[in-house]
Amino acid sequence: MLGIEHYELFLLSGVLLNLTPGTDTLYILSRTVAQGKSEGLMSAAGINCGALIHTLFAAFGLSVVLMQSALAFNLVKWIGAAYLIYMGIKSIRTRSNPFELQHMGQAKKHKLFFQGMLTNVLNPKVALFFLAFMPQFIDPEHTSGALPFIILGLTFIVTGSIWNIILVLCSSWMTRRLRSSVNFSKYLNKLTGVIFVGLGIKLLRTSRS
Repeated sequence: MLGIEHYELFLLSGVLLNLTPGTDTLYILSRTVAQGKSEGLMSAAGINCGALIHTLFAAFGLSVVLMQSALAFNLVKWIGAAYLIYMGIKSIRTRSNPFELQHMGQAKKHKLFFQGMLTNVLNPKVALFFLAFMPQFIDPEHTSGALPFIILGLTFIVTGSIWNIILVLCSSWMTRRLRSSVNFSKYLNKLTGVIFVGLGIKLLRTSRS
């Protein structure tokens, strides 16, 4: 089918990989627990948009640059880690109630979308994952160009989106009462900052191998 082999196996593997906790899962959970359902959904949408960008990179060969160039890999890694740590420190130092976000209009939520997108795009391990995982399900003799990569990438994104929505809805419902306390919501915001810093440090420790 359009140069794709063992699509059912890819679908199953993709679902299992989406269910496995990772950086994106922690990011979405942190946003949802600290700030609420709509913020979690907006962050998840940003993550999925980042995955779409990685899909296009893999389809058109741009991810090969990260795999072959240590400088490019480290540059993206350092920028991504610095961005996560910056957001973490900003969350730790804030004194405002994170739920004021709900009253700041769409511009603030759009900012959450772009933050989620950047945390995914600036993670070089995600690019290498797409480049290493998807070719295993593509016929090496296919003549469909980038189309098989795009189909597989969209499949992975759709299953990931479904899981992310479930994750946001469940975590938002479970922590709704905690967020109703202004004092506790501030602690949640600081905890989110600590998690972001931890994710940034973890990203710094990654390698191409």
